[in-house]
Amino acid sequence: MDRLSLHDLPLITPEIFGIGGTIKEEPSHFVVDELPLYEPQGKGAHIYLRIERDGMTTREVVQLLAKEFALHPNDVGYAGLKDKEARCTQTFSLAMPSLAEAEAARRVGESLGLTVHWVKRHANKLKRGHLLGNRFKVLVSGVGPEALPCAQAVAQALIERGLPNYFGDQRFGMAGDNAEAGRRILKGKGARGGRDHRNKWLRSLMLNAFQSELFNIWLAERIGRREFARMVMGDIAKKTDTGGLFEVEEPSNEQPRLEKGEITYTGPIYGHKMRSAKAEAGSREAEVLASAGVSQEELKRAGLKGSRRPARLLPGDIQISAKSDGEGDGMWFAFALPKGSYATVLLREFIK
Repeated sequence: MDRLSLHDLPLITPEIFGIGGTIKEEPSHFVVDELPLYEPQGKGAHIYLRIERDGMTTREVVQLLAKEFALHPNDVGYAGLKDKEARCTQTFSLAMPSLAEAEAARRVGESLGLTVHWVKRHANKLKRGHLLGNRFKVLVSGVGPEALPCAQAVAQALIERGLPNYFGDQRFGMAGDNAEAGRRILKGKGARGGRDHRNKWLRSLMLNAFQSELFNIWLAERIGRREFARMVMGDIAKKTDTGGLFEVEEPSNEQPRLEKGEITYTGPIYGHKMRSAKAEAGSREAEVLASAGVSQEELKRAGLKGSRRPARLLPGDIQISAKSDGEGDGMWFAFALPKGSYATVLLREFIK
């Protein structure tokens, strides 16, 4: 099976010139604001803290909070992972029924040096996936105002064509080898973890990276077949308003709904309980898994249940403004993406 980095994956706007430039020169150039799925109820056994941080991973914040409040890391909740080289605002939860909210905020601010925007109580732990998405404001440095027409052309094309919902390079580790490590675990050639919490977390991270790589390969092949903008017989589609899944039995009937953004087709996050596509779409999913040399039995033995991931996104409004100051030229991009989607995937269409 060929290994693909994000740079190898096909663009959806290849005919439009890129603007070049770089991102993440400093955390303040990559701002992420988590969009919550719900508001805390104001009472309950869990303290929710809206925290702003930069230069730290979500996991590092979890470890700091656990140490400060003498909690097991599993008692610290969060909705999604955020970039380290970014200025992020996200919510964490602490399983602390007796601690006063004001005291929790004070200790996070004074002892950990993190900015707390608010603190409230809620009945349940904040869990992975408990978010709508993220709002981004990103500076692409090293481009001048003359690049603005190209950026606007790319934005319009993405609004019309949609965006491939690839997993970003962050998913695969700094060296890009997390997916290969996950494959080795599946094949019984790598560490299986154990009772240690960190080992279990790393094992899960690597296995998820392997699943993500297979999804990217499947989506890249679909784009290569010029099927990004059309439904295929047997696709598992998702309703964008309710999230309901259904099998596509007649592609021509569903094509107008795809074009309006009412539905999108989904791709495989391989696992032994994954809902597989049927007919033509199912055959192509099976081919990707077979090319990887992985069996359903190996997925089951590794504990990978699998799921479906939306494969085509309509990014909506993308605000672009040219910026020039004494430190050089740049261009700001502001946009929102649903949970699990990567700003770097959208920005690569502009930067190329």
